[in-house]
Parts: sequence; structure tokens; C-alpha cells
Amino acid sequence: MQTADKCNQDQLQQCKHKAGCCIDSAKDTLFALSKDIWSCAELAYEEKQSHDILVRFFTETEKGWSVESHYKLDTAFRATWGPTGVNAGGDTLNIGFLCEYDALPGIGHACGHNLIAEVGAAAAVGMKGALEALVDPPVRVMVTVIGTPAEEEGGGKIDLIEAGGFEGLDLVFMAHPSQEDAAYLPDMAEDDVMVKYYGKASHAAAYPWEGINALDAAVLAYNNLSVLRQQLKPDWRLHGIIKHGGVKPNIIPAFSELVFYLRTPKRRDLPFLREKAEQCFRSAAMATGCRVELQYGPHEYHNILLNKTLTRLYEENGKALGIEFTTDEQVLNTPSGSTDFGNLSFVVPGIHPYFYIGTEALNHTEEYTAAAGSDKAQFFTLRTAKTLVMTALDVLFNPELLKQVKEDFRLSKLKEECEVRRENGSGSGPGQWGGAASASR
Repeated sequence: MQTADKCNQDQLQQCKHKAGCCIDSAKDTLFALSKDIWSCAELAYEEKQSHDILVRFFTETEKGWSVESHYKLDTAFRATWGPTGVNAGGDTLNIGFLCEYDALPGIGHACGHNLIAEVGAAAAVGMKGALEALVDPPVRVMVTVIGTPAEEEGGGKIDLIEAGGFEGLDLVFMAHPSQEDAAYLPDMAEDDVMVKYYGKASHAAAYPWEGINALDAAVLAYNNLSVLRQQLKPDWRLHGIIKHGGVKPNIIPAFSELVFYLRTPKRRDLPFLREKAEQCFRSAAMATGCRVELQYGPHEYHNILLNKTLTRLYEENGKALGIEFTTDEQVLNTPSGSTDFGNLSFVVPGIHPYFYIGTEALNHTEEYTAAAGSDKAQFFTLRTAKTLVMTALDVLFNPELLKQVKEDFRLSKLKEECEVRRENGSGSGPGQWGGAASASR
């Protein structure tokens, strides 16, 4: 038995080494892939060139993949390879790697989604190469790459979930550029709302009393929310802009528009924040005599479920490759952004680590855009892809680890559901945040 285990471990290490070699061999084409996506910088749901670049990569540059362009969504795709290990028996383990490739308006790939696409493609190349070299894989395996558009706005992964785009996957892996390496960071649940005020135009100097000022409503709403922040929990966030405030100083604005993002560390708290924000929006309309319309985004983003087993494995493999993971407690425990991967983490066990790309620049800045397209980012990007593959191979070679991953997933979902039920039965809600009930959130 001990000899069999040793042979299994030797085979695993050989697979990890082979995966890394395959990624290194493809580094030039992977950089070209990333650079092409970086150069075209398309917005959410408009990533037509990026979609085509990735489809060509898996149909022309890389061989052996079965590719579905325009998969469920116009700018999504799916590439599959396998199954291999047909003599192993049992169910096929379907391992998914995800690519993102939408950019930000005005500043391009300032969140490094071109590197996310490269990591997903590189990990798939490494996984396929490692499995091809195996004479007798321990299980039947399929490798799936899914291109997921519109993370920055809209929620392409949520669209794909609703369309059944992730059905059949057992595990999902992706990684996001950042300022540090972290196997897990607590991304927040998020909802966005567009607020429109309708007033009445009039000459601002001659007879302003005939007008109803929609800009005043927008300013009041903005200030209401600013005042509300004093009563919010320290880790709740709301932030936004006045998108439209009028057309000319001597015309009382008949229309104004705001866009706000509402965030809480857990999805269960979003309804409470949403209700408080709505009171601010509606009271501004009442005070000014405007009519108000609230339009929420098509999807609510969920927080990411922590999978302890995958997180531990990723850290172990990353350290073996020289990754120095952050130990900054503020970074590790303070919620920051949001992602539609959170929704997927409630559907399929997965991991969404963050990786350093060789710059101290902050995401969503012009400096980060430049860094995401630089040669310097390549070493860190490919190292991250290797770590993802190594983590997937650990699970593939050890059935007990797969059981642990699935159990972590089950328990994390159960915990979230129990917390929601406890909130719903506690009597705590909008306007009732005090006392012991709120301390449990």
C-alpha cells in the first residue's frame, strides 16, 4: 500500500512538473493572447474581438480542443478537452478554468482582465499537457475552459448560470490580478441601482417658482446617503455618482440621474442596506416634488464562499513556486470589491485567488492598465496559472481531497443559508439594527 501511495505521489509530482513545462513552452503565444486582448479593451457584453481572439487560440494555436463560440451569450465561449483516462472507471471529473476579458470605460484593462484570460488559458494548456503525458490517469478527466464576459457590469457569469452554462462542472478555477498574492479575499455582495428624478423645466432666473428641480432631488439624495453612512456598519459600503444633472444653468433641471453601488460583506445584509438607501432616494423626491424611478441592475452579486481545502492547497502549491502570500490582516479581513464569481461559488466548488503582477499600482487606475499589459506581469501571471493547475492535480490524484472540497462547499452553503434563516426569524430588519440580533450579522 505504501509503495502504491509513493508511486501515486511520484506520478503527481511528474504531472505538476509537466504542466509547468507546457505553460513555459507556450509563454510567447500566451503573452500574445493577453496583449491582443489588452490592446482592444472592450466593455461588458461588447467583447467581440476578445471572444474571437480566445476562440482562435483554442482552435488554431492550440490543438485538440472542441470549441463552442458564442456559448449561451454572444461573447462567451466554451472549449473542452477529453475525457481522458477512459479505463479508470467511475464518473468523469470535469475541471473548469475561467477567462474574463472585459475592460473598464476610459481606462481600458485597469483591472487586468486580460491577465485573467491568460491565466485561464495557460492553466488549461498546462492541465491538458500534463494529462496527455499520463499513461494511466487515476480518474476520467475532462478539462473545460469557459469565457465569461461582463464581470465589470451586468454579471456574465450569472447569465451563464441561469442559462445552464456551468452544468456538469465539478470544480472551477480562476485568479484575479491585485497588489498582493492571497489565496482568498472576502469579496462583497453588491447591488447597483439607477435613480431617476423627473421634475419640471422653467427659466431659472425669470420664473424659477414654476419649475420643479430634479437636480435638487439628486443632490438631496446624495447628501442623504452621505449622512446615512454614519449609521452603517463599518464594513458596509455605498458609493455613486450624479450621472446627469441638467443641460444649462438658466434652465431648472427637469431630469437628473444617479447611479449607486450598494455593498455588504454577506448577501443576507443587502436587503437591509437597499431599504435604507431607498428611503434616502424617495425622501429626496418628496422634499422637492419630483417623481422618482428606481431601477436595479439585472443581477445581484454574491459574496464568495470560502473553500478551505482548495485555499490551503493553493497556498501550499504557491509557496512551492516561490509565492509570498500576504499576511497583512487588514488586507485579508477587509472586504473590498465584488465579483460575479461569488454567485458561481454558490453553484460549483471553486477558488478565486488574487495575484501580484509586479506593481504597487492600484486596480482601476491608468498605472494598473499599463502594468497589466507589461512584460513584467508575465512571470507572475504564468506562475499563478501553474499554481492553479497544481491545485487541480492534487484534487484529481486524491479522492479524499475531492470529498473534502465538496464537503467544504456543502458546509459553507449551509452556513450561509442558516444565517439567512436566522436573520429572517430574528425580527431584525431595516430600521432595527440595534441589540443582540444585529451583533450576529
